[in-house]
Amino acid sequence: MLSFLVRCCLTAACLLPLSSAHAQWATINWTIAETLLAIDAPLSGTAQQNGYHEWVGEPRIPDGVADIGLRSQPNLELMAQSPPTQTFISPMFASLTERLERIAPVTSFSPYSPGTHTWQEIQTLTRQLGELTGHRLQAAQLINETHALMDTLSQQRPDAPPLLMVQFMDARHVRIFGDNSLYNAVLERINLTNAWDRPTNAWGFSLVGIEALYDFPEATLVVVEPVPAGVEDALAKSGLWQHLPSVKNATLLRLPPVWSFGALPSAQRFARELVSALTSRTHLE
Repeated sequence: MLSFLVRCCLTAACLLPLSSAHAQWATINWTIAETLLAIDAPLSGTAQQNGYHEWVGEPRIPDGVADIGLRSQPNLELMAQSPPTQTFISPMFASLTERLERIAPVTSFSPYSPGTHTWQEIQTLTRQLGELTGHRLQAAQLINETHALMDTLSQQRPDAPPLLMVQFMDARHVRIFGDNSLYNAVLERINLTNAWDRPTNAWGFSLVGIEALYDFPEATLVVVEPVPAGVEDALAKSGLWQHLPSVKNATLLRLPPVWSFGALPSAQRFARELVSALTSRTHLE
């Protein structure tokens, strides 16, 4: 079950939905940020907005939302100038709790935990944020819309071989996504097969050399952007990469950025982009 941790000096009253029109929430976690935006909860600040737009893509952060610095080192002075109602974090940033609590109460969520079911966890995260922000109806609508979209895309998608979903770390290494990942959760919802059947970490990926991709010659390779600077030039000269079946046979699929550690907004985006790419390839064959 979603780990819902309320830190130190929060009282029970802090956890009740806040109906004030002036309530604002801040977060240094992109998964929480995309969910707050999707349920129309007022967001006063979030961290590393350039990185958010590069790695998450959508929903876009509106003008007027403060960029509160690095996720690992937020600008506390800037936050203190207009304190949020609450600040939402994840366990990765637990070391910041004491400092953030000097500005506003802090609540921590952990949607990716060992031994949990990612699809259920991200729905629970959505409901919890809806409760805390007083946007229950919008949260329920997001969940229902996501289920409806997955049902529709599972009917519309073309047949496809097993898929290998990767993101490049450098020219020789990729994150490859399997159990407990958002990408795998989407595949299950739209009835596609993930070729990667090997162990993954709590975030749902394994870090492997690209030579490991040769173990799955029948799979279609799906590369999710962004690709680090210089990697594409290196791959163009790499015999190891160029002889991969998906590359050699021009069946590789390339998707725009979708946050691999996201929640329902990223699940929707990944499903749409994947089915669109599969459909476009089918029309070209």
